[in-house]
Amino acid sequence: MPREPILNAVRSALGRRAGQAPPPLPPARIVVPEMDLETRIERLLASVSALAGRTCRAGSREAAREYVAGVLDGRPAVASNAPFLSACGITALPQVRSGIHNREELRQICATIPVGITSADYALADPGSLVMLSGPEEARMISLLPPVHIAVVPSDRVITGLDELFSLLPNPAGISSSLVLITGPSRTADIEQILVRGVHGPGELHVVVV
Repeated sequence: MPREPILNAVRSALGRRAGQAPPPLPPARIVVPEMDLETRIERLLASVSALAGRTCRAGSREAAREYVAGVLDGRPAVASNAPFLSACGITALPQVRSGIHNREELRQICATIPVGITSADYALADPGSLVMLSGPEEARMISLLPPVHIAVVPSDRVITGLDELFSLLPNPAGISSSLVLITGPSRTADIEQILVRGVHGPGELHVVVV
C-alpha cells in the first residue's frame, strides 16, 4: 500500500489534517516524593539486593576501602578517575590501576581485567539504579566491560528516583554524551526464557554507600 494513504488514515483517526502542526506538549508530570536520607539509603540497598546485587553500608571512607579490598581479594582492578575513589583511598590499593586517560589503553585494560571500580553521579533509591554520566572522571567502559563492577557512592548522592533525577538533570545530553542507568547485574532471558547473568555487562555488582 502506498505511503500517503496510510498516513492519511492515521491522520483521520487522530482527527488531524495534512500539514497541521502538532499540539503543544503537556507539562511534565514530575513528582518528587518526600523521603529522608535514611529511608533513601535503606530502599536503595534493598532494591539492589532484590536484583541480586551485593551491598555494603560503610560507616566511613576507610570502611569502604576495606570492603573493596576484601572483594578484590588480591585480584587486579581498574578504577575510574572519580575524586571520591581517591578520597576513600581505593585508588591507592596496590592492585588497583587508575589515572588512565588514553581511551585505547583503557579499553585494552578493561577487556582483560576482572574488576572495574567506579563511583556514581547518583543512586536511585526505588529502582536501585546507578546513574553514570560518561566523562573524563567516569569512563563508561569501566562499569561495562569487567565481569565484576564495584560502585562506591557517597550517601548524599542517593536520591529518590527518576522524577528527582530529571528535576536535577532536565537536559543530561547538555552535559554528557551518555547517561547510563545500571540496575543490578547484567542479565537476559532472551533465549528460551532462561535467565543468564553477565551477557551484556558485569555479572556481579557491588554497591557501597559511604
